[in-house]
Amino acid sequence: MSAVALENEKQDSRRDACFSNLFRLEHHGDFMRCFLWMALFALCVGIVRADDELKLIGVQKIWDEAPHNAFTDLVRFKNSWFCVFREGAGHVSPDGALRVITSTDGEHWKSAARIVSSDSDLRDAKITITPKGQLMLSGAEALHDKSQKSHQSLAWFSDDGHTWSESYEIGDANFWLWRTTWHKDTAYSVGYDCTETNRQIRLYTSQDGKAFRTIVPNMLDAGYPNETSILFDDDTAYCLLRRDLPPNSKDASLATALLGVAHPPYTQWQWKDLGMQLGGPHMIRLPDGRYVASGRISEKPTHTSLCWLDPEKGTLREFLKLPSKADTSYPGLVLHEGILWVSYYSSHEGKTSIYLARVKIGAQS
Repeated sequence: MSAVALENEKQDSRRDACFSNLFRLEHHGDFMRCFLWMALFALCVGIVRADDELKLIGVQKIWDEAPHNAFTDLVRFKNSWFCVFREGAGHVSPDGALRVITSTDGEHWKSAARIVSSDSDLRDAKITITPKGQLMLSGAEALHDKSQKSHQSLAWFSDDGHTWSESYEIGDANFWLWRTTWHKDTAYSVGYDCTETNRQIRLYTSQDGKAFRTIVPNMLDAGYPNETSILFDDDTAYCLLRRDLPPNSKDASLATALLGVAHPPYTQWQWKDLGMQLGGPHMIRLPDGRYVASGRISEKPTHTSLCWLDPEKGTLREFLKLPSKADTSYPGLVLHEGILWVSYYSSHEGKTSIYLARVKIGAQS
């Protein structure tokens, strides 16, 4: 008998026992004891232990070849895994390059490509699949020569993950298009202002991932809004937003993460304060309708975690701390065959390296 079937049989037995006791108590007329047994029955069928709800299957280091390996994303494409991230001499250094590694089993990884720039630091690789069945890799370059602009978002395309196109400049100069999400053959991306004079985020859209146009010039300008993850549930769009304190501000309420909600044509957004900081945010919707968010939790020691996100209540509840600390975050999330695969980076073993966690998500109670 499978573990699931065995657990179901146990729950049925507990439920039957509760009903049997209720029946006997009804004949004895003991109202108070009957009430207590009803409470017990609710407990029998309603409670779910934490280890029934989730299970960390395993975590492994999958890359550490550069002095600093960080800022990941993950996708499954043509029966293979592709993980992308930045390599460099440090967290911020002029030599940043985007590395693409691949695996057929999630255990053994090899390099598929490395994208470099002679005049910029390439940062924050993100990867997605276009409606035409290509891989789209995106990131931003921090230019060495800042006389014209300091940052430019870029995108590359590939049919196999090994050979990549030339780069395409996407979005406006000095706006960092942090992640691209496809919905009904249309790409959506939130860009944040990299200048110090205009802290705001802007919503872009594209039909091909190469030419983006602005549909919301200013989605939000409270605090320092920056990194985002967009998710569509039918036609409702949700935006998980990281905020940091603006320069010279001490108002901690301006640094909490927000959840934005919008409906077509996505020009009007309502924001809910999630009440906690979340760095490098990402989120995914499970088949049963629950939302999992992930990112860096600032609570000491700093670490990367998985959280339950309730869009209706506007709340985040941490449920699984991944092995991590200090310089860590930027998860990639993919649900495959009942397992949540999570790429992320961390320095908890000394050197900042790339890790892959696999989490079994139990059924909703």
